[in-house]
Amino acid sequence: MPLPPPSAERKLMHLRSVQLNGYKRVDGCWDIEARITDTKDHDYPISSKVIPKGAPVHDMWVRITIDQQMNVLDACASSDAAPYDVHCMSIAPDYSKYLVGMNLFHGFRKAVKERLSGIHGCSHITELVMYLPTAALQTFASDVQDNADSGNKPFQLDRCHALESHSEAVQRYYPRWYRGQKTG
Repeated sequence: MPLPPPSAERKLMHLRSVQLNGYKRVDGCWDIEARITDTKDHDYPISSKVIPKGAPVHDMWVRITIDQQMNVLDACASSDAAPYDVHCMSIAPDYSKYLVGMNLFHGFRKAVKERLSGIHGCSHITELVMYLPTAALQTFASDVQDNADSGNKPFQLDRCHALESHSEAVQRYYPRWYRGQKTG
């Protein structure tokens, strides 16, 4: 269902695009790539320069390589466009340094915030990194059968309101894992 129409006339001023792609590699590992771009619908003067209308203010990338257990084996980040050029881009090697060895599903977001937020990272690349666990899960879902009938509780259950163990959706699609109506 789309959003309702806006309540007033408006003009586009800013466009942010975030794209995430998941790849299965021939060596059995997986690559997850994320890209963020910001553009303006007008010339954008900042203290370092004037960014022309439509040119990227930010065009930044991050890629991780993970194994089947969601361990980060390799990582890299880069910036094709940044408002403060080399000053922004100099932090990219830290993403490899700190992401390698992490597990996407065991304390990942907390560790990223501790190691790569504020002055210890690029706010835009760090924001991209926060999308990686969900993108990895969706990538794996393309290759793994829904395990509703297996002995293991499907990963997605109890991770959002629609798939709470007490919900009608779980009762309908995952009856084995339905826990009855919630009381209280």
